[in-house]
Order: sequence, then structure tokens, then C-alpha cells
Amino acid sequence: MENVAIFDSPGKGRGLKATKEFWAGDVIFAEPSVAAVVFDSLLERVCHSCFRQQDKLQRCGQCKVAHYCDRTCQRAGWAEHKQECGAIKAYGKTPNENIRLAARILWRLDKEGSIMSDMQLITLDELEDHIPDMQEDDLKDLKVDIHNFLDYWPRTSKQHNIDDISHIFGVINCNGFTVSDQRGLQAVGVGLFLNLCLVNHNCWPNCTVILNHGNQSAVNTMFHSQRRIELRSLGKIEEGEELTVSYVDFLNLSEERQRQLKTQYFFDCTCEHCKNHIKDDLKLGGVAEVDGVKPTEEQVKEATEYCFQMLEKMESARLKGDYHEVVKICKECIEKTEPVLADTHIYQLRMWSTLSEVQAYLQFFTDAADYSRKMVEGYMKLYPPNNAALGMASMRAGVSHWQAGEIEVGHAMVCRAYAILMVTHGPTHPITKDLEAMRVQTEMELRMFKQNEYVYHSMREAALKNKPMAMMLQIKD
Repeated sequence: MENVAIFDSPGKGRGLKATKEFWAGDVIFAEPSVAAVVFDSLLERVCHSCFRQQDKLQRCGQCKVAHYCDRTCQRAGWAEHKQECGAIKAYGKTPNENIRLAARILWRLDKEGSIMSDMQLITLDELEDHIPDMQEDDLKDLKVDIHNFLDYWPRTSKQHNIDDISHIFGVINCNGFTVSDQRGLQAVGVGLFLNLCLVNHNCWPNCTVILNHGNQSAVNTMFHSQRRIELRSLGKIEEGEELTVSYVDFLNLSEERQRQLKTQYFFDCTCEHCKNHIKDDLKLGGVAEVDGVKPTEEQVKEATEYCFQMLEKMESARLKGDYHEVVKICKECIEKTEPVLADTHIYQLRMWSTLSEVQAYLQFFTDAADYSRKMVEGYMKLYPPNNAALGMASMRAGVSHWQAGEIEVGHAMVCRAYAILMVTHGPTHPITKDLEAMRVQTEMELRMFKQNEYVYHSMREAALKNKPMAMMLQIKD
């Protein structure tokens, strides 16, 4: 942690500042979790040790709740699960994720004390729990969790007073960090990282946080590396500059971002982008003037309201799994709103994003490629250049164009995604490694395409139909 120092950030309280200069992609610090647990909804589908999603997991023979990839993962996760296993068995049911996380944190504190690492900058007691700021409904939920926690907590474990238990639940509520699966594509759990709690928010940040699961595949657990977050620089950071990350998606309007921050994190954002409503005009704007014709404010307002209503219908159909209905709703909406709304309008971007994803799933690749390209072009006008969401969207668009046989655009999109994720995720992250392989593949195909388009499309068609390699070689000859 020699790269950072705690300081009093004006209007924010404690924060972290850089003690040296950083450049895009630098890892400022890495930190293992105090504890982490799998979401309630994914208990049987995600390994409780490495957080990898698997179709077939082995269940703990004692508590019947924890699931693991294999005995290697089970051994690696035993230190965290040992006391939990007995507690769940005695409790007779599965406590929710907040209770399981709070218990794991307390067991570790009881075993190691408040200082659990020589890299630790702050103790759990020093963190704000914001319980006095909670809404009435949230306080009721908190009291229910505490009541259930007391029933779950073993009598054989060290007993704690209500204030200490409440504090831990409060800290989890406003500082719990979402844990993703191995490839960073889906949120699968929640964990607590103490030093990360000191990094303040900015809607246009200079850092990003990525989860690195380490390596738990070696049979001998002594060769495993820890699950950890990495705070990575998004660009040049001067010595003494405050380190910031974004707690919410910048794609939301300033007012919505401020509402989310106040509700979840109990502060008012005063960053330049919120104060000056930067880019809000683009996010709800109409198309630019063409041949002296531009939609009126009333037309833009009507199209915005219509698009919002259609988004609700689309989401309802998506949740039911009626994907053909999703396509119908999206296309009906886009036909009406595309001539009016700007390509940066957030509702239109959501329509394009959903439609490209569903059309790819239904294997209408040309449509998927078209809408994913529009989505990325809109994102590029709104997001900072090194933004993980922009990188992931570019990767999706690259795959869609490759599937549609549009290798030139596909390769360009993959290269853009790779450049962004090298900064936000780093070269060793699984998703970056996947992109590197994809980049090499599309580059090879692009060279083949430029040499002979007919041969390229013939070979590609054979590959997609899983024809034997001999047939592909015959086509080449």
C-alpha cells in the first residue's frame, strides 16, 4: 500500500491519494477480501470457493448448502466454511447472504483481531455504517437480519453485543462489493474489502476496480493465489491526486445518479458532471438537424415517453423468456423513435442493446451486428475512453460482426475492446485472454479475407456448419 496515503478529501471525509505518478493500466493496489459469499439465488450454481459458475457442482456433505467445483476447491474454501458449516447444520436452514457474510466477517475478526493484514489501512470499526441515515423500511429489514443472525450465530462462538453486530450489517449495506464470476460477466456474490472502502466516488473517475479471482486450480492449496480486487488507473494520475472510482453507471442522468448515491451511499455528489449536468442533453436529446429539419422539443419528449413505456413492455417480455415478443416490441419502438431520438439517447441505447443481445441469441447475426454497432457508437460519445462497460460492449459488437461475416468491422471492434480491457482488466484477466485469442483469430481471418473473399466465406461457412476439415481443404484447393 506504499502507492497510496489516507487524507482528508474536501467535502468527502477520508479518501486515498496517490503517492507517485501512475499511467493507464497501472495496478495501484490489490487487496484480498475480508470475506465473501455467493448470492442466495446462485447457491447451487456457483462454487463457494472460486466463484466459478458450473453446471455440476459437488455439495458439502455436512451442511448441504455450500457447493464446490471439486475437492480442490472444497479444501481451499474450508478455512472460511468450517464454522459456517456447523452453524448452518445446527440452524436447520440457509441464512440470507447478508447474514452469511456478517458471520464470516465476525469469525475472522474473532480469530485474527481487527488488523488482519500488514497492508490494512483502516479497521472495520473505523468505517461508517450510516445506520442513522437509513430509511424506515431499510431499518426494518436490518432489524429482521439482526434477529435472524442472533438465532444463527452459534452459542459456542464468541458472543457480540447488538451494536457491534448492527455496525457490521451497516458497513455491508453501504460498502459491500459485488463479486463477479471468473470472466467478470455476471455478478454472483458480495464481499467486503476494507481498503477499497476508502476510495471515494466520482462520476468521471480516474480509477476502476476489477475482481481478480487468482488461481485455485492447483491440487496443492499452497500454490493457490487469493481472490482480490485490483484498483487500476484509467489514465495519467499525478502524485498527490485523489483516487476515485464510480459507484454508479455514468449512463444514467445526473439526477438519477444522485438519487442512487443518496439512497445507497448516503451522500450528495458534487462532481462537475453532476453540478453542470454534463452530457445530460445528449442522453435525452433529439437527432441533429438534417437539411434544415430538426425534431421539435415536443416531438422528442413524446418519443422519449413512448420509448420508456416500450422499455417496460420489453423488460416484461424478456423476463418471461418470450424473445420473439422482445424483438417485436423493440423493432416497433425503434421504427418510431429512431428518426426523432439522438443516437446517444439512453432509452434508445437500451433498446439497441437488448435487441442486439436477443437477435444474437436467436442467431439473426446481421441484425445483432447492426444494433450492437449503433450501441457502441452511442456509448463512445458518452463514456470515458477507458471504460469497462464500453470495452465489454465493443467485445459483444465484435463477436456479433464476426458471426455475421463482417470480418473487417468485427476485427476493429475486437481490437478496440482489447485495448480498453488491457487498461481496465489487465493482461492476465480471463476475459482479456479470451479477447487476445479472438484478436489473433480475427486478424488471421481478415488477412485471408483480403487475399480471397470467396475462399474466406467458403471456409467460414464450412466451419460454422462444422464440416470436416478435409472438406474445408478441398474448398481451399
